[in-house]
Amino acid sequence: MEQFFTFLGNHPLLVGTFVLLVVLFFRNESARAGATVGTQELVRLVNKENAIVLDVRDRTEFMEGHIVDAVNIPYASLEARVDELSKHKEKPVVIACKMGQHSGAAGTLLQKNGFTNVTRLTGGYAEWRAQNLPIVKS
Repeated sequence: MEQFFTFLGNHPLLVGTFVLLVVLFFRNESARAGATVGTQELVRLVNKENAIVLDVRDRTEFMEGHIVDAVNIPYASLEARVDELSKHKEKPVVIACKMGQHSGAAGTLLQKNGFTNVTRLTGGYAEWRAQNLPIVKS
């Protein structure tokens, strides 16, 4: 541990640059695909603002259970099928995936295609289930 602090003291420019890059990376990643919303905010958006829930999980996972009225377009085919959502460009769109890993990239794709109000569900479908919120099985 003593060597670590010695390294920090001997290389302040290197350490400062590293810290700056890490901060910028996290800032960029959090901003690139829109804001995040929690489960309660998602419920409010759907009820008050007619938000669309876009579930980007695979079809089999979607059929096992999904958020009520969610639209399923798997992440792998989202770019080819983004036109299916064009009528919802002005509505709030909340992207849900299994645990939040694909929603950022999906949000970026939607924003590049002209969607103005894109958010991501924090924790994805796993968080929705963890809070015992209603699901639909197809």
